[in-house]
Order: sequence, then C-alpha cells, then structure tokens
Amino acid sequence: MVSVGSTTDIKPMRADAARNRDKLLRVATQAFIDRGAEASLDQIARDAGVGIGTLYRHFPTREDLVMAVYARQIDSLRERSQQLLAEYEPAEALHQWMLGFVDFYAVKNGMVTLLRSMMQASPDAFAEARASMRESAERVLRPAAEAGAIRSDVGAEEVLRALGGICLAGPNPSSSDATRTLVDLVFDGLRYGAPSRA
Repeated sequence: MVSVGSTTDIKPMRADAARNRDKLLRVATQAFIDRGAEASLDQIARDAGVGIGTLYRHFPTREDLVMAVYARQIDSLRERSQQLLAEYEPAEALHQWMLGFVDFYAVKNGMVTLLRSMMQASPDAFAEARASMRESAERVLRPAAEAGAIRSDVGAEEVLRALGGICLAGPNPSSSDATRTLVDLVFDGLRYGAPSRA
C-alpha cells in the first residue's frame, strides 16, 4: 500500500475494527466526491454506521482521513493496472485503466483544496504516491507499445498530464459522458501511427 506522509508501527487490526475502517473510507470517498472539502466528519461517521469517536480512533484529524482516502485510490490504480493486464489484451487494458483514472480524479478533485494545502506544507510526503501513479501508467503503457497497438513515443508522464487536464475541465469527471469521450480521444491518439495500424 502507498504510504503518504509519516508512518508509525501499526498493530494488527481486529476484524470489526478493520470493517469499520473500510466502511469509513468508502463513505468518505463518496462524501469527498459529492461535497468536497465541505464534507462533514460527523455525517461521514453516521453514514458509515459508526460513532464519531470510532472515526477519530482511526483518523485523528481530517487530514489523516483525506490522506487515507487518497492513498487508497492510488493503491486501487496500481492494483487495477495489474488486474487489467490479466483480463484484457494490452490495448484494451490500457483503455480501461485510462477510464478508471477518471474515477480516481473525481475523488481527488473533491479533496483538492485540502490536498493542495497539505502538499504545500509537506511536498515530499506525496513523492511515493506520484511515483506509484507513474509506475501504474507505465505498467499498462509498455505492453500496449510492445504489442504495436499504440505509438511508442509517448510516456507515462504525458498520458497522466493529458488525463489530468481532461478531468480538471469538469466538476465531476466520473459522471460526465463528455469526459469519457475525451479519454477515448486521447486513447485514439495513442493508437494513431501505431505499427499495427500502419
């Protein structure tokens, strides 16, 4: 799992505590998508079916919760890049990963104000997360390029910037058909001039 920020020794969690933490993260993810920085911790706890004390035991500050949600999304992108290569041929695995990136960015957009201030205070804390994102993109790009399904002169950084720019253009990327259409256009651009299409 990507660790963002400082780490401490973590004791094994009881099953019920682990379930509560997972519920809190799932509810918080949707809350940040829907309400951004205005998401209420009290409401997150209620929607997860736990008391506010339980939330604070897992996440002592709002920043701790934001970082946990952000790290979980990064981990999901990494895991998805591995799963997709086992499920699809290389070009479609890349395409599906690009569409999944839109969902990640919807969560990030909801937390952008908080994340920006946290990054300014501790820029090095996010280096591992950024590196993991590049590795995930490279993992799905390389097989598609080696198969001749996409052009080989575009790297992970360019793809991430293109996808990020698309997502920033809309208020909620994951719910926008226009956003997904633009992702498809970027994917078609990667296929333009590919050896298999020459």
